[in-house]
Amino acid sequence: MRIIADRAVCAGHGMCEALAPDLFQVGADGVVVAADTEGADRELLELVVDSCPVGALRLG
Repeated sequence: MRIIADRAVCAGHGMCEALAPDLFQVGADGVVVAADTEGADRELLELVVDSCPVGALRLG
């Protein structure tokens, strides 16, 4: 399971980074950078996707 981040939609709120700092980081440009989420806990990934206020994340 992996996360697909739509960097054009990301507004840099940082909810993903707050919930899973080992997997997500908001870069200096204010846009999310996702680490390799393959093998990560599915429930955590679903929570992160559902918590994105602008819908920039989806499971793929």
